[in-house]
Amino acid sequence: MTGSGFHPAAVSFDIEDWFHPELLRGHVAPDDSRSVVRQGTHAILLLLERRRVPATFFVLGDVARRHPDLVRAIEAGGHEIACHGMTHRPLWNLDRESFRGELRDFRAAIRAALGHDRAVGFRAPTFSLDRSTAWALDVLSEEGFRWDSSVFPLRVGLYGVPGAPLGIYRPSRSNLARHDPRGALVEFPVAVGALGPLRLPVAGGFYLRALPLALIQTTLDRIARRRPFALYLHPWECAPDLPRVRLAPADAFVTYCNLGTVMRKLDALLGRYAFMTMSGILERYAPLAPAA
Repeated sequence: MTGSGFHPAAVSFDIEDWFHPELLRGHVAPDDSRSVVRQGTHAILLLLERRRVPATFFVLGDVARRHPDLVRAIEAGGHEIACHGMTHRPLWNLDRESFRGELRDFRAAIRAALGHDRAVGFRAPTFSLDRSTAWALDVLSEEGFRWDSSVFPLRVGLYGVPGAPLGIYRPSRSNLARHDPRGALVEFPVAVGALGPLRLPVAGGFYLRALPLALIQTTLDRIARRRPFALYLHPWECAPDLPRVRLAPADAFVTYCNLGTVMRKLDALLGRYAFMTMSGILERYAPLAPAA
């Protein structure tokens, strides 16, 4: 850690293949057998091993079912396994019972791969927890999850909860932007910086690829002096030979922008901050049991 007085950070990875994101849905043939999830995840694991950084992996159940050895490699590296759903369908396309089925199918896939299931954290595909899908918090609590990282505290394109807290909090079931000390789950949003009324997403993904590293580091330094923060990436962003499909210009830019810069930027960030798993940070900073 180069900065003094920094809180610990968490780095997380949404373990999905290149064809799972919403922008690719409908553009990849059902029989397309190309996959980059193994290549990208192994590149991530090697970098984490070299930097001696523990991470949190939000594993998609579909990936665990197809590649159980990959889940075992993640656990063998000493990393935390959390849930990213089963099929990568966003919460907007589910209801309570279909979401419950996704969570149970995920747990079955993890148990088949590892022989056990200790996942207590969840991140919704496409950050799809918002005011219209707040019912998912009830289902998560009922299914044994203790914390969530699905609230993106800024409205951008498909997703986001305007006005949500930037730090760790307990979302109110009636208003995700409000802290409720009796809320069933702890929320750990990904990193968004603030400059007055302006908010800047610097947590990872497209934003890591699109923004200059110096701006990302300056913003994260400001955040780290105030509170813990969480980064995120996908293994398909760490695979240099990502398959190309025809997309609308804006969607193509979001998907393919600056893929060649990801590992260099990630390496720089891993060397700049002190990292813990997301559960490790929450155990230190936010008791996982709600107030009585």
